[in-house]
Amino acid sequence: MPDVVVVGAGVVGAACAYYAARTGLDVVVVDRGAVAGGTTGAGEGNVLVSDKGPGPELDLALLSNRLWRDLAADGPDSGPDSGPDGGFEFEAKGGLVVAETDEVLEALTGLAGEQGVECVAVAAGELGDYEPHLAKGFAGGVFYPHDAQVQPMLAAARLIRRGAERFGHGTLMLRTGVTVTGFLRDGGRVTGVTTSCGDILAGAVVNAAGTWGGEIAALAGVRVPILPRRGFILVTEPLAGPLIRHKVYTAGYVTAVASDSEGLETSAVVESTPSGPVLIGASRERVGFDRTISVPVLERLARQAVELFPALAAYRVIRAYCGFRPYCPDHLPVIGEDPRVPGLYHACGHEGAGIGLAPATGHLIARLLAGLDPGLDLAPFRPDRFPQEAP
Repeated sequence: MPDVVVVGAGVVGAACAYYAARTGLDVVVVDRGAVAGGTTGAGEGNVLVSDKGPGPELDLALLSNRLWRDLAADGPDSGPDSGPDGGFEFEAKGGLVVAETDEVLEALTGLAGEQGVECVAVAAGELGDYEPHLAKGFAGGVFYPHDAQVQPMLAAARLIRRGAERFGHGTLMLRTGVTVTGFLRDGGRVTGVTTSCGDILAGAVVNAAGTWGGEIAALAGVRVPILPRRGFILVTEPLAGPLIRHKVYTAGYVTAVASDSEGLETSAVVESTPSGPVLIGASRERVGFDRTISVPVLERLARQAVELFPALAAYRVIRAYCGFRPYCPDHLPVIGEDPRVPGLYHACGHEGAGIGLAPATGHLIARLLAGLDPGLDLAPFRPDRFPQEAP
């Protein structure tokens, strides 16, 4: 009987399992698919502080940023996880946010001042020092040195592997191809899960099911309003040499992240990868779980990327894919024990920030499971902050 069952083997579930095992708990991770088979596998790997306004999500992002750097520096001396990137292509590349007009630049620099995080205002004439191939005509920008990048599928796999191999005082077991169908209870308390492969008794259950977190919550009889928000990513052919030095995006991306619109929104986000291809995003729209490839959306993303880096016009897009961000109405994740169902913990609803916020979420959940002070006010993320019935 494990201490904890974690439902979901994406990067958030992997982080919860890793930190729980490190705390000394015995953990079983279950997923109906493969590791990183859902939203994590369709992500860009953003580890951002630049796109968050002052408040609880920024506090969570700053904690997570530090933890990602610790994880990258904590790889073993040899083997597949060795190297300065932690085995998951951690790149402390920094992020450059650019503004098209003076008015947008004023708003952008105003936000930077309110955030209270390390950043550098970049005048129009200095943008080329950061990105020599950036298009001309931008009014200026802000550079955030703490923005970073990981390869999300590698990150999820490495965290599960590390949790399984490193901690003799806590164990981690992974079971894929296992669908959770319900919860076991003793009185009102959750004591495990029922699955397609039998019951698993446990001291606690963590709902880290990402976009499907609302469905898992519903099995326990509670409402957590998580909805899918579709996004597309373009991948170019490998570039012969470095064209883009940092993560680069327009100020419109910050607005799109905070938007409540169900309709299509796109904003240019462009970055290189260690293996050569360039990743191009980002689009947002609420269309349920429709995976239909939208050529007009892909065309818009490609056009916006070329407007940002004209040299990209010389390269081909070799593939495109979509994923579903787990969207919550107030744009904050759901983190903590559910007071309506003791023994059930939630770690979901991160929207497009799940990869960046995964270590902090896992760290906080593990401390709660171990009966320790989380060290961060979790009230803004409480699971019962939404009406029990849908409005």
